[in-house]
Amino acid sequence: RQFPGCGNIVTFSQFLFIAVEGFIFEANFGRKHPAIPIRNYFIMVAMFFTVSVVNNYALNLNIAMPLHMIFRSGSLIASMALGVIILKKRYSVSKYTSIALVSLGIFTCTFMSAKQVASDSSLNQEDGPQAFLWWLLGIAALTFALLMSARMGIFQETLYQKFGKHSKEALFYNHALPLPGFLLLAPNIYQHAVLFSQSELFQVPVIGLTLPIMWFYLLMNVITQYICIRGVFILTTECTSLTVTLVVTLRKFVSLIFSILYFQNPFTGWHWLGTAFVFVGTLMYTEVWNSLRPFLGCCQRRRPKEE
Repeated sequence: RQFPGCGNIVTFSQFLFIAVEGFIFEANFGRKHPAIPIRNYFIMVAMFFTVSVVNNYALNLNIAMPLHMIFRSGSLIASMALGVIILKKRYSVSKYTSIALVSLGIFTCTFMSAKQVASDSSLNQEDGPQAFLWWLLGIAALTFALLMSARMGIFQETLYQKFGKHSKEALFYNHALPLPGFLLLAPNIYQHAVLFSQSELFQVPVIGLTLPIMWFYLLMNVITQYICIRGVFILTTECTSLTVTLVVTLRKFVSLIFSILYFQNPFTGWHWLGTAFVFVGTLMYTEVWNSLRPFLGCCQRRRPKEE
């Protein structure tokens, strides 16, 4: 919120931390050879790096964080669309219905955000059209990142089918190989490092260490991001993909609500309606209702009969 263009230094810090951790515990200091040929990881990394950078720059183009979250929730649609086109997959009516709901929700939120940008820009006649054009460019960037992310998912799926599932290995290489690419963003990263160092001082509770508050925010972001990725990995080994998808969907919803309430982001009734469409459609796609029926039926059978 204080530095909307700081996405590159945030992403670089996350990549560096996860890469170092993976180099020590997964790659065994480089002594362990990858199960999947390294050339495939380079292709995957090129896609992953592009998606991360484009999503970061979208926040510089008049894209609010709630809209950013909602738009990225459309990854389900993009994955299904490319699955039909590339892998020739076919889905049930309920799946297509869920896609329609998610699409409608994203369209509603995007359209209402466009009206807000146009309304805010009208305060300054000179900057109005320019601000709206930047917003349109931001939407185009989010759309490109969405499709690229879906294509990366399909590429990963084909790799796992061919070489077996190696999620932890993929996590390490996806974060280690792109690190040289951040040299292209070095001026921007250095600029924000300087700005972070000039932010107000903050005393860390319990430890008593004093440091600029933006560095503290960055440290907490890196730690929580690492916990998130590790948590999702553990979840994929312990639960079905349906449960993982449901948990991640609910996490997005909680993040969105928190962003709206805590940071007081503008959110109208139309935005709430669009959000409801997105998440109901996502839950329909995961078929969580069908999974809950046996559980609910079991509870009803166990309920004592009324006298």
